[in-house]
Amino acid sequence: MSFLQMFASSPNLAMLAAALFGLAIGSFLNVVIVRLPRMMEREWEAQCREFALQKEAAESAAAHPADMLSAEIAIEEVSRLPPYNLSVPRSHCPSCQHTLAWYENIPVFSWLALRAKCSNCGQGISWRYPAVELLTAALFAACVAVLGPTFAALAGMGFCAAAVALAFIDADTTLLPDNITLPLLWAGLLVNLWGVFTPISSAVIGAVAGYLFLWLIYWGFKLITGKEGMGYGDFKLLAAIGAWFGWQALPVVILASSIVGVVIGGLQILMHRAERGQALPFGPYLAGAGIIVLLLGGSWTNWLWPV
Repeated sequence: MSFLQMFASSPNLAMLAAALFGLAIGSFLNVVIVRLPRMMEREWEAQCREFALQKEAAESAAAHPADMLSAEIAIEEVSRLPPYNLSVPRSHCPSCQHTLAWYENIPVFSWLALRAKCSNCGQGISWRYPAVELLTAALFAACVAVLGPTFAALAGMGFCAAAVALAFIDADTTLLPDNITLPLLWAGLLVNLWGVFTPISSAVIGAVAGYLFLWLIYWGFKLITGKEGMGYGDFKLLAAIGAWFGWQALPVVILASSIVGVVIGGLQILMHRAERGQALPFGPYLAGAGIIVLLLGGSWTNWLWPV
């Protein structure tokens, strides 16, 4: 009996396997959420420093040709920053830099065993780490519960993982990295070449319509107020959702994310956690609405746009 046959004959086993897989992926997403924005910032800072040194070197060389070598050495040193990516350095305590042993890095269980404290310095470990892991596990299990042990469920897990990462990154930094949104968009089109969630024609129109809708709102708002109401990352995320679930899903996604965004934004203002006119991330609401459309399928959209 193959794994697919075993999972098909035992839905509970399939959901348990998906949840365990989700815990592992959630642990990796915690790394992505923390490190990817820092990696982007380091890259921008390195580019700015290198540009400034190149400009200074050009001006210095024009006046003092002998200084050209020292300027080139300075530029080379900028490009030799210590490596920082998703795998280097190893997971560590941000307070004391203690490198975590493998048994301190088990999703959820290590956090509970350590009582949410670093084993070396006793500094508290944020509840958000196990929360991301449990959320991802729940979403992966839900994908299997709704779609069965199928390729569609596996693809849905990929969408959920990207959506969780984008939601938390945007909430922390108001950034939606192209490193995630653009691959997510192309993955949606690729998956729907076989009509997994929607016909490919609907996916292509959804990607274009999703981008253009928010793009038009952005420019309309800017022309009227002179301010930027959202970032380009929001356009790309909505385009990705359109590529995954088709243009028929866009009204539901826009309506749901807008209502939730207004309610939560209003509550933050009332609780003095945000000020009027302050830029608030829209990505978490878009990502959440996309997940809802994935798990509820056509039941949200068929009454609006029969396929």
